[in-house]
Amino acid sequence: MVRFAFVIIALIACQPASAQYYTRGHIIDDLLQGVSWLRCSVGQRWEAENARCIGEAVRLNYDEIEQAIEQANAQLGGTWRLPTEEELSQLVCKTCPPPMIDADLFPDTAAEPYWTSDKNWIAPRNRWSVNFMTGESYGRFFPEQRLAVRLVSERAPRP
Repeated sequence: MVRFAFVIIALIACQPASAQYYTRGHIIDDLLQGVSWLRCSVGQRWEAENARCIGEAVRLNYDEIEQAIEQANAQLGGTWRLPTEEELSQLVCKTCPPPMIDADLFPDTAAEPYWTSDKNWIAPRNRWSVNFMTGESYGRFFPEQRLAVRLVSERAPRP
């Protein structure tokens, strides 16, 4: 009995990380976190025929992020927002070369820090970021600084 349980646990642990994601064109549904991600960074656009992101990621400060979110909500519908540090860290692929993210799901991601919505509780003026060059999170950036941005929204319940 114990041996059988071990086999089940081993099979679950060996599933590819992409098993938690469902692709819908320019959107990735994260089935475990219950959110939807834009596949491209802000400033890029999805090219369906080649399944990639065209253009350069735009680096924004916190004031500019609010404008980008308003534009995304108007153009794409939904309620897009900055991810939390925990949400964005879940996209880090520790076994991938930089950028440390699944390039099939999130192509053309910049290998650099991306903003999160979280403040650093020790230094509240600073914000957290997730760096896709190193795979690490840092709470040292000021809102005036310019970093790359990837937007997320709550997944709409399926009928």
